Amino acid sequence: MEKFDAIIIGSGQAGNPLAIRLSKEGKSVALIESALIGGTCINYGCTPTKTLVETAKEIFEARHARQYGSRSVLEGIEYLVVKNRKDKVVLDYRNGLEKSLHKDPNITVFKGKARFTGYKEIEIDCISQKRLTSDLIFINTGARPRTPAVEGLESVKHFTSDTILQLNTLPKHLMIIGGGYISLEFAQIFRRLGSRVTILEKSSRLLRKEDQDVATELKTILEGEGIEIITDAVVNRVSQPEAQVVRIEVSVHGRSGLLTGTHLLIAAGRTPNTEDLDLSATGIEVTDDGFIPVGDNLETKVSGIYALGDVKGGPAFTHVSYHDYIIVSKNLLEGKEMSIHNRLIPYCIFTDPELGRIGLTEQQAKAGGLKFSVAKMQTRYIARAVEAGQTKGFIKAIVDKESKLILGAAVICPGGGELMSLIQMAMLGGVGYDQLQETIFAHPTYAESLNNLFRPENIHTQLSQPAVVDSTLNKTDDEA
Repeated sequence: MEKFDAIIIGSGQAGNPLAIRLSKEGKSVALIESALIGGTCINYGCTPTKTLVETAKEIFEARHARQYGSRSVLEGIEYLVVKNRKDKVVLDYRNGLEKSLHKDPNITVFKGKARFTGYKEIEIDCISQKRLTSDLIFINTGARPRTPAVEGLESVKHFTSDTILQLNTLPKHLMIIGGGYISLEFAQIFRRLGSRVTILEKSSRLLRKEDQDVATELKTILEGEGIEIITDAVVNRVSQPEAQVVRIEVSVHGRSGLLTGTHLLIAAGRTPNTEDLDLSATGIEVTDDGFIPVGDNLETKVSGIYALGDVKGGPAFTHVSYHDYIIVSKNLLEGKEMSIHNRLIPYCIFTDPELGRIGLTEQQAKAGGLKFSVAKMQTRYIARAVEAGQTKGFIKAIVDKESKLILGAAVICPGGGELMSLIQMAMLGGVGYDQLQETIFAHPTYAESLNNLFRPENIHTQLSQPAVVDSTLNKTDDEA
């Protein structure tokens, strides 16, 4: 049994910086990774998908360059070049991270699967089985794409958000089961690269956690680019009669139909990587969904064992994992008392235009019985957007009637995530919307749209659409 000052299971966006920080404090650290260094974000999530998002955007703009006076014509897409560029970006990130970890004398990287064999005792399934122990253990094993129970799926070649990244050729017709964040990003990527794309969503609308007007706006934008979106779609069965033919038997409002495409992507949520850890051996029980319960300081029911990132449930975002690292490192190494309770979590959907989200939605404010108003303005009234010829979307903020503080915002416009972050800073600083309305912003920037957004004529006390209280609002997101 080899003892370390700390053991970290999983090299994700909490585990890696935590290992480095502990090392700087002179601690001996065992970092255990069963797959690729860097976890989901670098290898399957943010890094590869956002590289593809930007590539698809460049190609889309080139295809429409004539409206700006260009005579050039886009002749076609070499998808292998697109893939190779994405792979290089991923490899550069991963190699850089691996070098920094391996050269650190206080960090020992183990490749293999970890499982608990006793109280704070871990066995690594590698060439020669290693057994480790530590008083401090951090679980950062993340989550993986979930495969729904669909008849025939086990006999059909299908892709997940992980495996579709390895395609060497462009799908002729990509069918996607699921209408969440992952689905919308991949749908626009492949449509812009030249694929026909069909989305099948079992609910009555896309993005159930967002307000109705937000979901409708994104649906309109995507349909405007030629993406077929079918809601209230119940997938009954899938089959593959030929190598490049996938069939989906689907019911919509009770009427049955048959869809045929060349490729099938499953984007139906994510499952935590906990089943191989044998957590019961160390006294930890998981939820029915497999997540590890934690307290506000991220500690499990077993003192000294923490769960970080997606594996603990809650919003599954890279920046949440990184903030989990900040909380445990500050608390353990600096004597702070930071907590995950009521932290303000931003997120983005990187469609084009992108959606930046922070705080409460309108339907959440209504469900909470809050006295609020809605400020809303179309992107076409932003001078910079007009000049750029990118006027789709809107900005929407939920504000408290009495205090004039901002409760939440949804920003659908170019750079929506950046503008949302400006609103986030106002929320953190307790800056009222009336102060933003009177602030001098540089012209012409997207930031100055806040002057107009919070003008009295753009603030309404009534709901912009009926509030629908969704039971999934507080459940784990389907994105990493």
